[in-house]
Amino acid sequence: MEQKFSNSAAGESAGRAGRKRVTSAAELEHIAFELFTSRGFDRTTVNDIAAAAGIGRRTFFRYFPSKNDIAWGDFEGQLRQMRERLFASPPQRPLMEAIREALLDFNRVDTAELPWLRRRMELILTVPALQAHSTLRYAAWRQVLAEYIGHRMGLRDDSVAPQTIAYATLGVAIAAYEQWLRRDDTDLIHLLDTAMRELASAFSASNVAAPAQGPVAR
Repeated sequence: MEQKFSNSAAGESAGRAGRKRVTSAAELEHIAFELFTSRGFDRTTVNDIAAAAGIGRRTFFRYFPSKNDIAWGDFEGQLRQMRERLFASPPQRPLMEAIREALLDFNRVDTAELPWLRRRMELILTVPALQAHSTLRYAAWRQVLAEYIGHRMGLRDDSVAPQTIAYATLGVAIAAYEQWLRRDDTDLIHLLDTAMRELASAFSASNVAAPAQGPVAR
């Protein structure tokens, strides 16, 4: 259960009395990220975030189910878009190329949003309290890939090949995120693109991604 914000938090809220109330999930995310950076994730409560945003606790929960969900933003919406992009990919397009393009699209953001994406990934990858939550999100992300891969290969989505490729693609993404966070002079899309091409080359050599029976009807 979230603790009530402290007197210092209340004072901070009063100091921001003239601040415009947030009207979007993105604005609330940014405010929360600022508090996570200055106070730490564990020491920041829902009440702290709501007060800094000029909204009530109930209003906060209209935007996010919990504090842990803030780091993931509109994850469900992005997953739906990725699934739509994958299944809209021409069937003649090589499987790993379709996956690579969908992964790059999933991670493209406006230049102005890159600093916020960096904060988001730092939270997801480094905050212990988010690890259990991340496991559920990763599973949902892999499932979208496995369904598409199974469709393309004529296999069940829980078969070895679709699961292997889905797990490997997630591993590539996490490795690219970690490299990007460690080095300010790197480009995330370039890292993802390069790593996915290497993965596609490896799978091509092992023939694991070769279609087995043709696409499975959706």
